[in-house]
Amino acid sequence: MRYRPFGPAGQAVSALTLSLGPRDIAHGPEAGRELIYSALEAGINSYRLETADPVLAEILGQALKHVDRKLVQVSLTLGAGDGRRGSDRDFSAEGITSAIDRALNISGLGWFDLAILDEPADHELPQPTLSALKALRASERIRLLGISGEDAVMDTYVSTGAFDVLATPFHVNSPWQIRSRLRAAQEADMAIFVYGYFPESLDTAKKAAAVHQPKKGLFGFGGPKTKDNPLAHAGTFAFLHRTNNWPAEAICLAYALTDPSVSSVLIRASDMERLNMLAMVPDRDMPPGLAAQIEMARVAGAKAA
Repeated sequence: MRYRPFGPAGQAVSALTLSLGPRDIAHGPEAGRELIYSALEAGINSYRLETADPVLAEILGQALKHVDRKLVQVSLTLGAGDGRRGSDRDFSAEGITSAIDRALNISGLGWFDLAILDEPADHELPQPTLSALKALRASERIRLLGISGEDAVMDTYVSTGAFDVLATPFHVNSPWQIRSRLRAAQEADMAIFVYGYFPESLDTAKKAAAVHQPKKGLFGFGGPKTKDNPLAHAGTFAFLHRTNNWPAEAICLAYALTDPSVSSVLIRASDMERLNMLAMVPDRDMPPGLAAQIEMARVAGAKAA
């Protein structure tokens, strides 16, 4: 596992962050603890709680209780999910303070290195909430504050200078708006966590081969190239599923790690085999020519747009 600097204190964070959610304890608390133990053995020292669920917090705390707390980085996501559809989203001063204190008390972690506000709308962070966050930092219950999302309002939050970390989707076919936001966050001295490195639009060979392909026109002309054409699927991401000894997901993860602005990539892995496969990626070099293929497919997409 490789490590990268994180935060003003110069803490080293693993290139991968294990993201923990309800699915990871669906088969019981022991399954969740075993997953965390395996991640520790793989060299992962960064963990994210996707919600303030006290059960998740307790399991993580139990798994890390024999590890020097200063050697692991733990983040908590607040307001996870779309509050416009759900009922448990609470960005009020009381709601945020209560969620953090409850998770800390039951986990025994002492503090959260990072609290991440999930997709806050431009009206969801009133002054009392900001004051509560400052108080939480002053008492060192949280060390850093971050925002997560992909909407245009993220640009505004990045520009305020009020946040230490940006969490954003980032993958081989990310639009220029996301790439521009990464640069802006880097220039603002924000640490960057990325997720969504293997988007649904590329997760099967058929989908990847169809990216940027023109649709059939009148009388069938202008459609996708035939399989007999050596240039069939040129300018698409079909190669992601055709690279020997490299699963498409591993390629996409390796690509996300090539961006020097990225501190860590959030992964989900509910079984040991998948976790071990992903944990090997930071120490592997992408096959020669693959980076060029990714760039050509991206350029083709930009032209098609």
